[in-house]
Amino acid sequence: MPSVVGLLEERERAARQRVEALQVELREAEAVWERFVIAREAVAEVLAESRGGEEVPPVVVAGGRTVRDPAAPGSVVPHWREGLAPAVLAPDYQRIMHVLACGNGPGGEAMDCRQLAVAVGLEPVPAKVEGVRSKAKRLAARGWPAEERPAMFSVAAGRAGGS
Repeated sequence: MPSVVGLLEERERAARQRVEALQVELREAEAVWERFVIAREAVAEVLAESRGGEEVPPVVVAGGRTVRDPAAPGSVVPHWREGLAPAVLAPDYQRIMHVLACGNGPGGEAMDCRQLAVAVGLEPVPAKVEGVRSKAKRLAARGWPAEERPAMFSVAAGRAGGS
């Protein structure tokens, strides 16, 4: 008759193998998901640009509150201008701006994409870091944060207000 400890060790080994297999499957699924997110954002950007340079209004002010324009494709990131608050941005972009506004990395210097990913609560795996990099680059291209060096972001005073 097998020992109780032996049976427990066998079941523990089987459970560990199942967990390892599920972790591999999860990492693969997250990578596929992240590629779709990046592809969707790229398509939305191309569609927004294909409107012939016509500026798409990011929000409609109704009764003193901001509302997303339902006709705007994807996550539209408007060009920064005086008085425009991060509240007009999609939630992921708002989180990036909030993190940059709350300290700009260790010692007050600019943050790289890996630091940003961790600060917004993501694992620093390549797929997640790439998604944050894409969003931070889009924000920087539209004047929200500054890209001091390649993939090093900080926010200028006054540009993160209201988050």
